[in-house]
Amino acid sequence: MAERAKALLVDDRKDNLLALEAILQGLPVTPVAVESGEAALKQLLTDDFAVILLDAQMPNMDGFETASHIKRRERTRHVPILFLTAADRDAQLALRGYAVGAVDYLTKPFDPWVLRAKVSIFVELWTKTQQLKAQADATREREAQWQRLTETVDEAARVLRANGDDAAAEALALLEKARWGGN
Repeated sequence: MAERAKALLVDDRKDNLLALEAILQGLPVTPVAVESGEAALKQLLTDDFAVILLDAQMPNMDGFETASHIKRRERTRHVPILFLTAADRDAQLALRGYAVGAVDYLTKPFDPWVLRAKVSIFVELWTKTQQLKAQADATREREAQWQRLTETVDEAARVLRANGDDAAAEALALLEKARWGGN
């Protein structure tokens, strides 16, 4: 069964995290809520996420610093970040968010249906990426099996060409081995 997409929710206020979880309810995504930038970075060490919803203004490590750390890591640099903030529409804050790698910057109050739509798109992209990776893995495995089969058939042909009483029996054994996927 395919792994379910996850959304990392980062906000220092529990009520905001609960609201985000409610907004995402019913979407094909598992929300993972944390209350700080530090906790987000720790979570990103163990889990993969389709999208990160990140509060821009938090104590200690704010969203901008958190995003900067996320984008510096090879494993997480391609995870889309949506900044959410209660600050008014300060263009400088939005530019700062985009500068550290955010794909969008939403100010509160935002339309929950717009947020759901944006998250849905990133979940769909993540799911399709996972499917492509699985297909690529399956293709590599089939190519490896084909290579092993070809090598075994080549060995069988070599044995058949050789002179010897047991050559035909050995060749048949090799061909049977190839037929059933043995090594």
